[in-house]
Amino acid sequence: MTDHVDNLVLEHLRVIRGELGDVKEHLDRMDLRLSAIEQTIGSLYALSASDRETLQSVIKRVERIERRLELSEV
Repeated sequence: MTDHVDNLVLEHLRVIRGELGDVKEHLDRMDLRLSAIEQTIGSLYALSASDRETLQSVIKRVERIERRLELSEV
């Protein structure tokens, strides 16, 4: 009887270990995906900052052109 209980406990522990391995693999994949998302967001943030700088430069150039052509109200 004791051997049967021991074997049953060991069988349950093996199943739990296998499921934990599956969970670990799933978490590892999720960690990789999260890292890729973080890198993408960082790249988008950098591009956004670059776009703002470019837009500000274009605005300044247009304002200068308007002043030189006396098109601005200021």
